[in-house]
Amino acid sequence: MYKAIISITLRPSILDPEGKTVHHGLKNLGFTQVDDVRMGKHAEIRIDTTDEEEARRVATEACEQLLANPVTENFEIELEEVASEAA
Repeated sequence: MYKAIISITLRPSILDPEGKTVHHGLKNLGFTQVDDVRMGKHAEIRIDTTDEEEARRVATEACEQLLANPVTENFEIELEEVASEAA
């Protein structure tokens, strides 16, 4: 079994109003070193397979079809092999 850890972020060319708001808030709190903030989403899905290539394929298809908007978002997938849970 694999756990896919998925980071979904807006493409660099897309405006990020949430990131701008967080950046402004951090500046107001004294975090003057922070130059930019981009916000995104985090998802974890468990995939019932022992084949890493199959797990990556399933995670990629899930991102392309539902989890990420291919027009405005990029995604990165990290796979971790995990022990199957006993029923």
